[in-house]
Amino acid sequence: MSDAVVQQPGSPEIAFPGGLTGRAMRAGQESLTGQRRGLRGFLPFVGPAVIASVAYVDPGNFATNIQAGARYGYGLLWVVTLANLIAMLFQALSAQVGIVTGQSLAALCRAHFPRPVSLAMWVGSEIAAMATDLAETVGAAIGLSLLLGLTLLTSLGLTLVLTWGLLTLQSRGFRPIELIIAGFVGLIGFCYLIELVIAPPDWRLFAWHAVVPEIRDSGALTLAVGIVGATVMPHAIYLHSALMPGRTPTRTRAEQAKVLRHSNIEVLIALSFAGLVNLAMVAMAASMFHLGHPEVAEIETAYHILLPLMGGFAALVFMTSLLASGVSSSVVGTMAGQTIMADFVGFRTPLWLRRLLTMAPAFVVVAIGVDPTQALVVSQVVLSLFLPVPMIALLIFVSRGDLMGAFSPGRMTRVAALIGTVVVLGLNMVLLAQLAGV
Repeated sequence: MSDAVVQQPGSPEIAFPGGLTGRAMRAGQESLTGQRRGLRGFLPFVGPAVIASVAYVDPGNFATNIQAGARYGYGLLWVVTLANLIAMLFQALSAQVGIVTGQSLAALCRAHFPRPVSLAMWVGSEIAAMATDLAETVGAAIGLSLLLGLTLLTSLGLTLVLTWGLLTLQSRGFRPIELIIAGFVGLIGFCYLIELVIAPPDWRLFAWHAVVPEIRDSGALTLAVGIVGATVMPHAIYLHSALMPGRTPTRTRAEQAKVLRHSNIEVLIALSFAGLVNLAMVAMAASMFHLGHPEVAEIETAYHILLPLMGGFAALVFMTSLLASGVSSSVVGTMAGQTIMADFVGFRTPLWLRRLLTMAPAFVVVAIGVDPTQALVVSQVVLSLFLPVPMIALLIFVSRGDLMGAFSPGRMTRVAALIGTVVVLGLNMVLLAQLAGV
C-alpha cells in the first residue's frame, strides 16, 4: 500500500514519502490500534482535506464572489452551495482512491490510460495549474500592494519569495505545512466572521437564495460557471489523492476502513468551513455593494469603497483575508503542480523552477496591464473548462471493482458523482455556446 516505513520509538525525526515524520505516523498507528480515541484519535488524520480546502477559498473565489454579490445580490448563493456539495463528493472520492489503491489519481491515469491520453491530461493539468497560480499569486499581490502601498510587480516578487520560503518547510516533514495552512484557513474564516458582524446580511434572503436556483441573464451564467471553476478545483482533486498513500500505512481491511472514515469526516468538516466562507463572501458583497455600488467588479475597487463606507478596520480585515488566501493557496498550488508532473510524466523539477514557471503568467498579465481582477475571473472560467477531465477520470476509477475492491462506492454515490460531472459539463457547454454567439 505504501513505501513509507514506520519509525521505531526513539529514532530521529525524518520525512517520509507520504509526507509525515515518524512521530506523526506513530500517532496515526496508535489511533488505528485503539491507543488513541475520540478527538485525540482523529487529529493524526487531519491535514489532507484542510490542505485541499485552501483551493476553495483562494483569490479566484474572492473575485467571482465579489462580482456575484455586487451585481446579483444574494441571487447566486445557490451556485456556491451546489459547487461546494460537488466539491465535497469529489474530494472524498479522491481521498478514497488514494487510500484504497495506494496511488494518486494522476499515477492511475498514467498506468491505466493510453500514453497519448495521459500526456494530453498532463498538458491540460499544467494549463489549469497556471490558471490556478494566476489567481492565487495575483490575489496575494493585490493584498500586499494595497496594504503596503507597493507596485503590483513588486508585490508579485514578494509573493514569490514568501511562498517559496513556506514551501521549503517540506524538508521538515509535512506536518508543519499542514499546521501553517490550517492557520491561514482559520484566519480567512475569522476575517469573514468579522465582516458579517460589521455588515450583517439579510438572513431571510440568504437562506432562500442559498437553495433556490436563479439565473437572471447571460452575465449571471458566466459568473455561475466562474464560481464553479473557483470552487471545484482540478489541482485539488489530483492533490488530495496524492496526499493519502503512505500517510498512515494500514495492515488490515479494518484499519483501511478506519482511515477512510476519518478522511470522510475531515472532508465534511474542512469543506463545510470553506463553503461557509464562500457564502459569506457573496453575502458580504451583497450587503455592502449591491444596492449602492452594483458596478463593483474589482477587488481594488471593493477595498477603496469599503474604506469610507465601513471604515479602515473593515477594509484592513478584507485585505488581510485576501493576502492569507493568496499566500496559502499559492503554496498548495505549487505542491499540486509538483505532484501532477511527477505522477503523470515521471519527473520532478526543482522547487524554485516550478514556482517560477507557474508564476510566469501572473507576471505577464501584470506587466502588460491587464485588469488583475478580470484576469482572476477569466482564470476561473478556464479552470471550469478543464475541470471535467479529472472528474471523469475519478469517476472511471471509483467504478472499477478490480481497483477499489470492497471499498468501491455504492450506486447512489456513483450516481451523485455522475450527476455532478454532468452539471459541470452542461455549464461548460452552455458557456461555450454563449461565447460562440450560438
